[in-house]
Amino acid sequence: MIQAEKVYQDLEKIRLKSPLVHNITNYVVMNNTANALLAIGASPVMAHALNEVTDMVNIASSLVINMGTLSEQWVDAMLQAGVVARSKNTPIVFDPVGVGATTYRTETAKQIIETCKPHIIRGNASEIMSLIDTKVQTKGVDSTESTFTAVEASKQLAIQTKSIVVISGEVDIITDGKTLIYIRNESPLMPRVTGMGCTATALMGAFAAVNSNLLEAAAHTMVIMGITGELAAKKSSGPGSLQVNFIDQLYNLSEEEIKTHLNTDYEKN
Repeated sequence: MIQAEKVYQDLEKIRLKSPLVHNITNYVVMNNTANALLAIGASPVMAHALNEVTDMVNIASSLVINMGTLSEQWVDAMLQAGVVARSKNTPIVFDPVGVGATTYRTETAKQIIETCKPHIIRGNASEIMSLIDTKVQTKGVDSTESTFTAVEASKQLAIQTKSIVVISGEVDIITDGKTLIYIRNESPLMPRVTGMGCTATALMGAFAAVNSNLLEAAAHTMVIMGITGELAAKKSSGPGSLQVNFIDQLYNLSEEEIKTHLNTDYEKN
């Protein structure tokens, strides 16, 4: 189902069009995600002030909402930006970071989903399961579950929210509630670098801006993340050098590398 040529076509569209990706994201990853978006050819903006988010959404190609570092003012900005983006049919990608860790985080995630109706939801296994079952808890922002334990929850969430749901982990799983796409490109070094999941969410904003088939857009993003991580890890001696090599590899990624390393499969109900 996932074709290397189509993945590369999306990458080339991003490099050509340089879509403006509006991020309301967390302090921890702003620099990482901005650099990743620049490396892939997109144009990132990190704007979270309530006074300007409406204006920014009006000129953006996509909106990325990431609730990693929550505050009341940022939540208000996320909700306002999401409502405007939805009214314009601008793609919204939501990352419910740490949902399940605290009551406030869980309530905020559900409020964002209900109010903004994101087109894509990306999280780790525990986060996706927490959105379905409030008894599931996360370990801070880390997953306590494998991606495969969250498959049924992801399908249920996709159907309930009418969104594309992405579980990232040792194997990335993307679903619209019926089709399941498995991306088996990954490096065990990647979880040792903060913000890799948030980077995937930000890049998904760029892919959603150039591909209206959001199932494909989400899957293509995870292919790029996984292959880039694999190739960068081969050049790295640890998490520190991986961060630098990841950005360089993302910038230089070729169609031939995608064709050579693509490792996916899928099933349909």
